[in-house]
Amino acid sequence: MDIVFAKREDVSDILKFIKELAEYEKMADEVVADEKTLEHWLFDLKKAEVIFAVEDGKKVGFALFFHNFSTFLGRAGIYLEDLFVLPEYRGKGYGKALLTKLAQIAVERGCGRLEWWCLDWNTPSIEFYKSMGAVPMTDWTTYRITGKTLEDMAK
Repeated sequence: MDIVFAKREDVSDILKFIKELAEYEKMADEVVADEKTLEHWLFDLKKAEVIFAVEDGKKVGFALFFHNFSTFLGRAGIYLEDLFVLPEYRGKGYGKALLTKLAQIAVERGCGRLEWWCLDWNTPSIEFYKSMGAVPMTDWTTYRITGKTLEDMAK
């Protein structure tokens, strides 16, 4: 197994993994990303990065991440936006390899933390994350402003 950084020519594979993840999370109707948008934000603006788990030349898992910042730590962290392994490859160490690589990247870059969200109903993922030593942040609530509300607020 190899863990490799995505290149511009991998945009269609990135979108495929995003759509597979959205299906798994029962949120497929929320995906509006397209290849052109992903290419612009990931490779032109460099706002996020993607790594793939590859087995015998086949991409079997992916992780999309970007840097955030902790004012308390005074340094950047890595925020894992998405991690997904194709169903037929689960339980074979690919998710663990992706998280391990993210931890290595965080340490190499001097980051203070690696964090992500997980849907409350996603028990298999929650158990997996806990087995890796992750701790749920029970004292925090996530808030979001999008769409028309975001546009109205910006006026």
